[in-house]
Amino acid sequence: MILTIITRSIIIYFIVLVLLRLMGKRQIGDMQPFELVITLIIADLATIPMGETALPLLHGIIPLFTLAIIHFFLSFLTRKSSFLRKAINGKPVIVIGPNGIDYKALKTLNMNFNDLQECIRSSGYFNLEEILYAIIQTNGSISVLPRAPFAPITASDLKIEKKPASLPMIIFAEGKFQHKNLDLTKLSEQYVEEQIKKLGFKKIKDILLITLSQTGNLYVQPTDGQFVSKQIEYKGEGNW
Repeated sequence: MILTIITRSIIIYFIVLVLLRLMGKRQIGDMQPFELVITLIIADLATIPMGETALPLLHGIIPLFTLAIIHFFLSFLTRKSSFLRKAINGKPVIVIGPNGIDYKALKTLNMNFNDLQECIRSSGYFNLEEILYAIIQTNGSISVLPRAPFAPITASDLKIEKKPASLPMIIFAEGKFQHKNLDLTKLSEQYVEEQIKKLGFKKIKDILLITLSQTGNLYVQPTDGQFVSKQIEYKGEGNW
């Protein structure tokens, strides 16, 4: 009996895991309403065949796949039709405009001023007069456009030329060289180890993580101690 429950639980777990992976990698807070509903129902349905051994396992699996098919179908429809996308997901609502708070919009969303203040503060703004527009998105998140005097200063405002941003490449992690990434950066293990020794580390085994940016910044995090960052002679020859 116990072995049967364990086996059924393992099977259902992996089925739900696969279905959720196929449905996408959104967090709960980023889901559209129909996605959240389907996810909650799947979570509830998955518990039934785990404990109800009298229920055929197939009777628990079929509803899960049915809901997954419904999800894919609705996702397809919302991608193809803007009308259905608005009907199913709703549309963004402007709750703060140039004239201030739109009380009718708040009532439509069933929000109060405390809810609005919490959303505003989570975006990094504490004074309503700093905001030109605040929009509640269809997944419940808020987007804020500040008024010009309160907008963050950018490099373009100061007419500063910045180097293009790049994603650091992990070339060593948890005791192993990442050979595919090394090939992309066109660095050798020997060269990396030489740089490590110049930074005062005796063995590569003492290192937890090494990353390299296209600008030649080498980031070294030892297993114990503070990280070290060094600019090396690197011409950005990588293909990443």
